[in-house]
Amino acid sequence: MIVIISIILVDQASKLAVFHYMSPGYAGEIKVFGNFFKLHYIQNPGMAFGIKWDNPYGKLLLSLFRLGITVLILIYFFRAIKSGSHRLLMIGLSLIIAGAIGNGIDSTFYGVLLNNAPPGSLSPWLHGKVIDMFYVDIWKGNLNDSIPIFGGKYLFLWPIFNVADTAVSTGVILILVFQRRIFQKERELEKMQMAEKEE
Repeated sequence: MIVIISIILVDQASKLAVFHYMSPGYAGEIKVFGNFFKLHYIQNPGMAFGIKWDNPYGKLLLSLFRLGITVLILIYFFRAIKSGSHRLLMIGLSLIIAGAIGNGIDSTFYGVLLNNAPPGSLSPWLHGKVIDMFYVDIWKGNLNDSIPIFGGKYLFLWPIFNVADTAVSTGVILILVFQRRIFQKERELEKMQMAEKEE
C-alpha cells in the first residue's frame, strides 16, 4: 500500500505543478535532455495517444470503464495478498493500481477541481482531462500520402505521458517479464489448496 499511495501522491503533485506553473503546448515546453526528453504540458481528453470516442457519452463510458477495471484489479490484488502470491506479482499489481487510480482521479475530478472538462460535456464529473507532461521526442512529422490509413497525417512517434502511465507500463512489463516465476508460485499455491481440500 505504501508503494501505491506514494506513486499516487507523486503523480498528482507532478500534474498539479504542471497545471499551475507551465504553459501548455510548445510555448511552455522545457528541454530536459536536449531535444530528446522534454516536459511538454498537454491535457488529454481521451486514452493513450489522445484517442477519444466521438460520442457524447464516450468520455463518460471511458471514465466508468477505468473505474470498473481499477476495482477489479483491486479485488484481485487483495485476493493475491491473502493467498500469499509472489512478491513480483504484488509489486506489478501495486504499480498498475497506482497508475490506474492516478489517471482515474484526473478523469473523475479534474473537470470540477481544475475546470478542464471539454466544452459541451454532459457533466464536469467523470469528464476531466488527464494531464500529461513527459515527452520523449523520437520523431514527429507528416507521413507520406501514399501510406495507407495514416498517410498525410502529422504523427508523434511517442506519446506524451505522465507518472501514472509510467507506473502502469512498468507494472505490466514486470509481470510479463517474470510471468513464469510469478505464476509458477501461483500454480504451486493452487495445488496446495486443492490438496488441503481433499484431505
